[in-house]
Amino acid sequence: MGYLLTVINFAFTVYQFMIIAYILMSWVPQMRSTGIGQLLERLVEPYLAPFRRFIPTLGFIDISPIVALIALRLAYDGLFTILVKLM
Repeated sequence: MGYLLTVINFAFTVYQFMIIAYILMSWVPQMRSTGIGQLLERLVEPYLAPFRRFIPTLGFIDISPIVALIALRLAYDGLFTILVKLM
């Protein structure tokens, strides 16, 4: 069961970094047209889209990725707690 926790931890950490990289790429629009940018868009945008529908932007600032990262962390914490109790 320890390996499962390690794999889940790694997957959540990688996805968090993917979201952060995708957010940072929005500051340099040319980065999104690269192969890595398009790959990140295909992997991250489906997760961010529901948050963007319900959370309005504050002027030019889109806070939905921050809320999405918090939700992802809460999901990780909940899953980790459940798995640890099952062990």
